[in-house]
Amino acid sequence: MTEEEIAAAVDANAALVRLPLADAHRAGVLRYFALAAEMAELVLAVPLGRDDESAAVFRPVAPPEAP
Repeated sequence: MTEEEIAAAVDANAALVRLPLADAHRAGVLRYFALAAEMAELVLAVPLGRDDESAAVFRPVAPPEAP
């Protein structure tokens, strides 16, 4: 997504849910929206076949402890 598309999407979604977006927070919101869009592109780039299915059970794993 371009910077203009990201800004338009953030503005449209904020208006849709009537969420005021302070100028002081706008840059951070745009940055994280762009990050989420990049992650979505990575996920969508994975080719799936007709027989691919999601996992039946999600079992979260604890993150490794910091040294």
